[in-house]
Amino acid sequence: MAGLDTAGLAEAYQRDGYVAVEGLLSAAEVQALRDEAAAIARGERGDVIGAEAPAGPSDDELMGEVLAIHFPHKLSPLVRASMSHPKVVQILQALIGPDVKAMQTMLFVKKAGKPGQAWHQDEHYIATRDRSLCGAWIALDDATIENGCLWMHPGSHRPGVLYQTRPHDDDRFDPADEAQQYPFDREGGVPVELKAGGVAFFNGYVLHRSLPNRAASGFRRALVTHYMSANSLLPWVTGGKRAPEDLRDIVMIAGEDPYAWRGIQDVNVPYVRPDNPQRAAQVYGRLAELARERRQLQGAGG
Repeated sequence: MAGLDTAGLAEAYQRDGYVAVEGLLSAAEVQALRDEAAAIARGERGDVIGAEAPAGPSDDELMGEVLAIHFPHKLSPLVRASMSHPKVVQILQALIGPDVKAMQTMLFVKKAGKPGQAWHQDEHYIATRDRSLCGAWIALDDATIENGCLWMHPGSHRPGVLYQTRPHDDDRFDPADEAQQYPFDREGGVPVELKAGGVAFFNGYVLHRSLPNRAASGFRRALVTHYMSANSLLPWVTGGKRAPEDLRDIVMIAGEDPYAWRGIQDVNVPYVRPDNPQRAAQVYGRLAELARERRQLQGAGG
């Protein structure tokens, strides 16, 4: 694919911990993913916890009640295909190596008026053994300072330190804990504005955040996939359980899988995270029930 300076992107990524590349997805590809998000949220791609009935409000009204869709690639062939978008994969191989796997997708909605997320590092949540975690953040709307684009602290990945996290009381951000005691200005950083179809690639150790969507209307949607080197084990778990040596709920994206002999698991459950607190509590309750059922089945099989 002509026009991509992958060597220059890799150099910038090593220096700053992130790169942003405009125009990787076409307008048609972006619109298809927007439409797909609404179809998933209506349950049209299969049963999913938190989905609304197919009939009802318009797509924009429906998505305005959604905070995020977790693991949409497990429901949608289109989202699954987007994980392996040729232009995205070309850059990933330049950044983290020829053998690439993915373990997570999330589709964020962030309508006007919604908060951002405070400074954090993704490896705090998704641990790798070789610091190869890389998020690919596909803008599905123009992402601007006004509507809550990403911000990065360039070079914050280089020490290889995962900073302490604590609760905060800043109403600009959602309730997720904030990184603390890092040697950077809390109100500093660099905004990463992108046109729809652009992609930000960022290292799992780089400090990043987003501010509230202060636009008068509309969304700041993004599809985020987390990738890593397939040569690393993935001691990652959701739901507060003990991490395994190597979670095999993955999708191979490129190259070879040296751990193919371990097989593939289906552990993480796709769900729609609603904005309404009562509905959100129902979703998390159902996820907890599923987790208990799986543990019981594992115990019965042991």
